[in-house]
Amino acid sequence: MKKTMYKILMIGLTATLILTACANQTAGTPAPTVDNVAASDNVIAEGRLEPIHAVNLTFQAIGIVEEVNVKIGDSVKKGDALARLSNASVAEAQLAAANLELVGAQQALDALNRNGSANLAASWTAYMNAQEVRVEAERDWEGLNVDDIEDRIEDAKAEVQDREEDLQDAQDEFDKYKDLDKDNSRRVTAEDNLETAQENYNEALRDLDEITRERDTVRAALDGALAAEAEAKYQYETSADGVNADDLALATARLDNAQAQVSAAQENLSNFILYAPFDGVVAEVAVKAGDQISPENRIVSVADTSAWVVETTDVTELEVVKLKVGQNVTFTADALPDVTMNGVVTEISGSSVLQSGDVIYTVRIAVDKVDPRAKWGMTVEVTFEPLK
Repeated sequence: MKKTMYKILMIGLTATLILTACANQTAGTPAPTVDNVAASDNVIAEGRLEPIHAVNLTFQAIGIVEEVNVKIGDSVKKGDALARLSNASVAEAQLAAANLELVGAQQALDALNRNGSANLAASWTAYMNAQEVRVEAERDWEGLNVDDIEDRIEDAKAEVQDREEDLQDAQDEFDKYKDLDKDNSRRVTAEDNLETAQENYNEALRDLDEITRERDTVRAALDGALAAEAEAKYQYETSADGVNADDLALATARLDNAQAQVSAAQENLSNFILYAPFDGVVAEVAVKAGDQISPENRIVSVADTSAWVVETTDVTELEVVKLKVGQNVTFTADALPDVTMNGVVTEISGSSVLQSGDVIYTVRIAVDKVDPRAKWGMTVEVTFEPLK
């Protein structure tokens, strides 16, 4: 293109100067060296004119276009729905359900925090009451003559053992006569003695249980009071601002999960509805309602033309060393050769690509103004002003 023509002209000029030098040397005139030829310090490059932000939007699902809400030249705001597929309703219902759960989760957390003061007061009261119950239980236990009770328990156990032996003797005696006639006097007497021994044994067991309960009931009441006080203390101390830590963790986890579900539903919906990713202008509409599309089809192109940039396509390794951020440039579009526009270098790529044997670096230029007739993607020729 123009840059190539410029190089050809420079090569031709150099060749002409060499030939002239040879002719002058023949005529006796000292030949000028090539180093005496004044070469321009300007770097000239080709590039593309681009809006500051631009995107080609596609659906990430297969379907039929239900509606297209924009046309070329329309201004759009970030979040505007540009087009939708006919199968978007299921994804919309999923998003609605996720939003409903999010509202519920937020309300539950808000209610938990809102009731914090009342909860804190209630947990403090429960803790105080538990302390009082524990104090009374301790008094009852300390007022109990445990040694006396345990002595009586030992006596009761001995009594149970004696009555058990009596019962066994009565059983053995009855076993001698159990096969006799029921009216036999010896059998009747043995059976009565067995019944009396059983009753005495049962009474001895009841006495032992009763004495044991005198100790165990009071001990159990104290153990229960100590456990209740410990739990009440835990509930009070783990209530941040009156909110139970476990309840707060559950409510927070529910809210986090609801937010994740909303995000997932929104992302899924974006497969079926295209939204403007930024404020801009519709540059292209490639489909119409009723078209069958897939993720490979471009649907709408949006550009932010509030500012423009130029990205070069052929700055070589020999030229990039002559450039720096902040350097001024001028450029013209191939389609507008009589219009000169200005800009400044904002970025120089640190990595390169290999293009037709040349090592190429991309230079990004912020444009001051563009001619109203300039379009996205136009080819331009950029002249970098020499460094000072």
